[in-house]
Amino acid sequence: MAGSDDRWITDRRRAKRRQQHERRSGTDRREEDRGRAEGERRTQGDRRKADRRSGRDRRDESAWRPVEIDSASMTPLDDSALVAAAVHAREFARAPFSKFKVGAALETARGAVITGCNVENATYGLTMCAERVALYKALSQENEVLFTRIAIVADTDDPTPPCGSCRQLLWEYCGDIEVVLANLSEVKRRMRLSELLPLPFDARLLG
Repeated sequence: MAGSDDRWITDRRRAKRRQQHERRSGTDRREEDRGRAEGERRTQGDRRKADRRSGRDRRDESAWRPVEIDSASMTPLDDSALVAAAVHAREFARAPFSKFKVGAALETARGAVITGCNVENATYGLTMCAERVALYKALSQENEVLFTRIAIVADTDDPTPPCGSCRQLLWEYCGDIEVVLANLSEVKRRMRLSELLPLPFDARLLG
């Protein structure tokens, strides 16, 4: 057993030395740049980008960052950018059991959009809806945030409204926001959250 550990340590050391040998130093890169024409030299930013791994060999993290929308181009009835964000989020849905993929895009008062998709679990009870994923992500990024709209997208002919649990949580943290229900090609319906949850239980009832 001890001999096996020694061999493992030796192999690790050899691999590390090989890595260090193959890795070019900053001096090597600078020497290479000196041999290039002025317009062909790589900047420090180019080198940093080249050294990063591509998105193919790591989990995509873009859905966890807010996407800025050009507020100047938005009108109260312009839902295209918000719906497009929800459509894109839907592509990341984990729905191996129901095959029912949903995407949500929650807009803040400052014009940021936080997206979410449904994530299923074999126990079913631990499944998380797209609306709640987007809401929890938004709440975890800022202490004080005001929400204006949420777009919910599914591949259905009829509009797909949020479930009861999502309605309760959206009311708790977003208030009477606008809810945009759409499929992959068009907006099917717009409504206020108060229409979906007409008599909500909230902190006002706690005295």
